[in-house]
Amino acid sequence: MADKGSHTSGAAGRAPAVDRPTQLRNVVLVGHSGAGKTSLVEALALATGAVNRAGRVQDGTSVSDYDDIEHRQQRSVQLSLVPLEWDGIKINLLDTPGYADFVGELRAGLRAADAALFVVSAADGVDGATRMLWDECAAVSMPRAVVVTKLDAARADFDQMVEVCREAFGGENPETVLPLYLPLHGGDPGPDGEPAVCGLVGLLTERIFDYSGGTRAERAPDPELRPALEAARGRLIEGIIAESEDETLMDRYLGGEALDVKTLIQDLERAVARGSFHPVLAAAPPADGSRHGIGTVELLELVAAAFPSPEEHEVPAVTTPDGRPRETLGCDPEGPLAAEVVKTSGDPYVGRLSLVRVFSGTLRPDAAVHVSGHGLADRGHEDHDVDERIGALSTPFGKHQHPAAKAVAGDIVCIAKLARAETGDTLSAKEQPLLMRPWEMPDPLLPVAVEAHSKADEDKLSQGLARLVAEDPTLRLEQNPDTRQLVLWCMGEAHADVLLERLRTRYGVQVDPVPYKVPLRETFGSAAAARGRHVKQSGGHGQFAICEIEVEPLPAGGGFEFVDKVVGGSVPRQFIPSVEKGVRAQLARGVAAGYPMVDVRVTLVDGKAHSVDSSDAAFQTAGALALREAAAQAVIHLLEPVSEVQVLIPDDFVGAVLSDLSSRRGRVLGTEPVPPGGRTVVRAEVPEVEISRYAVDLRSLSHGTGRFSRTYARHEPMPPQLAAKMRETAEHQH
Repeated sequence: MADKGSHTSGAAGRAPAVDRPTQLRNVVLVGHSGAGKTSLVEALALATGAVNRAGRVQDGTSVSDYDDIEHRQQRSVQLSLVPLEWDGIKINLLDTPGYADFVGELRAGLRAADAALFVVSAADGVDGATRMLWDECAAVSMPRAVVVTKLDAARADFDQMVEVCREAFGGENPETVLPLYLPLHGGDPGPDGEPAVCGLVGLLTERIFDYSGGTRAERAPDPELRPALEAARGRLIEGIIAESEDETLMDRYLGGEALDVKTLIQDLERAVARGSFHPVLAAAPPADGSRHGIGTVELLELVAAAFPSPEEHEVPAVTTPDGRPRETLGCDPEGPLAAEVVKTSGDPYVGRLSLVRVFSGTLRPDAAVHVSGHGLADRGHEDHDVDERIGALSTPFGKHQHPAAKAVAGDIVCIAKLARAETGDTLSAKEQPLLMRPWEMPDPLLPVAVEAHSKADEDKLSQGLARLVAEDPTLRLEQNPDTRQLVLWCMGEAHADVLLERLRTRYGVQVDPVPYKVPLRETFGSAAAARGRHVKQSGGHGQFAICEIEVEPLPAGGGFEFVDKVVGGSVPRQFIPSVEKGVRAQLARGVAAGYPMVDVRVTLVDGKAHSVDSSDAAFQTAGALALREAAAQAVIHLLEPVSEVQVLIPDDFVGAVLSDLSSRRGRVLGTEPVPPGGRTVVRAEVPEVEISRYAVDLRSLSHGTGRFSRTYARHEPMPPQLAAKMRETAEHQH
């Protein structure tokens, strides 16, 4: 905290060696896209001396140089780690993407961190998705602070943003969300004609921290600032002592006693570390020629002094790989090894790179470890229970990796060329294998069908997709048996674009998106009888087979039944299975629009054979012809899959969601409020044809605050007009 003494910073681009968890702070930056998270990370790196004035490490690359795709798209698309040093503390900053499609990267950052820094733009405010993330952090009591950025934007108002944050994050007790500093205005006017922010007013220390001269200068406040300072200071003190463990402080304060600043700062730090008080700070980028951006020193002091070390963060529960419970672990460098792969990425030079959080024990280079994981087999991620030897350890900085001698409990480190481990896997000692409880990962709900661009791409496709799946647990790979399509299930359009771009640039595989096919089915809507006649004579042995069948629909889910009612041997016994085989083959191909046929009973009632020209193949063909002939005389229904959908949304959007589901032929089953209030679950049954893009549409409809899940319920007949369109489309395709 401010005025606590001198500080030191680390060598450019290199974080200090760490021997104890108390020397660590793991902090995840959270906020919507464009809030300024990456700019804040670069300003903090500059303040610690990790980069030079231009925001560059020693070889000229940027601290934010992680992925060429990020530079092309001008936005973060993956979790990145920036280790810094301040006052002998190693601060691992985890910069997360703000765009909703990359929520898997955000959840990985939350898993690896012990505290969260919510970055809010004074120009844009707090969106609904950020509020929901705050609630998630609150549910696990993760300590949080708020940083207001872009104070130089037109119409930016810090006081107004504080009130917005209090309303959004304070819940039933907004007095737990209060500023530690007020912006100091002066110097040249900003875009709105008002004096620009040139420093901060410390509310507890009652000191001015002036950045207008290019360096951070401290002085006493001007007399005209006193009224605003004292009002905000009194409110802050009351907020701090309300959360204090010393119950006498409030009585002493209300009794007129002047509380010692050191006592207040200590109480503030304890309340922040417990997650019961959430300070609001201000930050602005460095001016030309300045090393310190406004608020960077104050923020680093808060993180180092008030955010908890890993020792204060509960280690996730562990079991043996076969599920037997184990004792609770602590963050102890001498304890059993328990580490987790929180991110996997591919590097064109070093290959697979795994970002690992060590929760217990100490990880050393060239150690033999056990890889266990991880319960995502339904997404194409195989479970692991193997031994592997790790290589060198390193800490990342931009595109560079600095060697690390070890990683103690609480630290985050990179491991190159882990051949088997994927995101979410546990690394433990060979002689004492463990499995950590996995973190919650959202379901990918946007299907993107693809096919290889060329024969050369097809040869490399499976390997490239396997690497993508290993890197990204939010990707699900499906080879649909009904439509014979290769489908990538993604979080959204931006996620899909990044995946296809990585596939092309990193793994040299080009694919073309194709229209996604919903797996429809066909069935008979009425009974019919028909003859299948396959008679050909072309010299030598001919082909002769005639069969007569009756077809009738079965109830939904009835599958397929084949009944033999042939009498008198009109169809020889050895050819009856041939008829069934031909019928089954035609059922798989469909009879109307090329979709598999289900829920029918086919009865073979009669037929004819020839002593020489009849054969297995002939009767297979006759059986298929008979089914097609029967279909031509009957009503054929197209069956579409129907899903039960659960939509979780803020109450403000319930009406819009209900209306939208109705327009998608949805049947609403009910709505239920979600405790503690403010949100509702809408349950409905909706045809899958209507919700293939619902992941994108719901996000737009609910301003990014809605979530949904879906479960297959059944197939049911499609409305005749839609079925006619589907048949028309199928005819054109063939």
